[in-house]
Amino acid sequence: MTISITKTLAMKGILGPSVLAAGLIAGAAAGAEPVFTPTATEACVNEAYRTSPGLSGHAVLDCVGRAAGACMMTPGGDTTVGMMVCLDGELGYWDARLNAAYAGRIAVAREQDAEMREIGSAASSIEESLRAMQRAWIPFRDASCLYEQAQWMGGTGGGPATLACHMHETARQALKLEGWWGQ
Repeated sequence: MTISITKTLAMKGILGPSVLAAGLIAGAAAGAEPVFTPTATEACVNEAYRTSPGLSGHAVLDCVGRAAGACMMTPGGDTTVGMMVCLDGELGYWDARLNAAYAGRIAVAREQDAEMREIGSAASSIEESLRAMQRAWIPFRDASCLYEQAQWMGGTGGGPATLACHMHETARQALKLEGWWGQ
């Protein structure tokens, strides 16, 4: 079983060894591997796009966690490790969307900056502003999720809570960069 984000969080000290060990023991005892598929989240997001063509509605936020929740209902998904596998699956889904949206925004920003340079504008660089915003968002996300984990006071729920936080924060940032709640 691969739990890349879990191992990464453990190495960064975000997940304590007791949380990681307890989750691995529980997962081994259960013996079943949960099944993650992004279908429930994708269907919800597609419906949100359909009902909010201007990308102004906040109902899309209700889509975050749908696929992870469905995964947790499959055999093994109700263990600590199973929950982490499911949350990590959806986190990966949102992270891919975030990376694609960011790459698209960077490309547009470069074009806009080039146009502004052509006309001799002294306006601030959109690309530099976007990069600075994204660089500042990463430690904000990490600090927010570390606080979320601290609420569990070392309990085994801290691992899933931390991954759920990363999933929600990453989804929010992905949606923002995709154009939701724009001007």
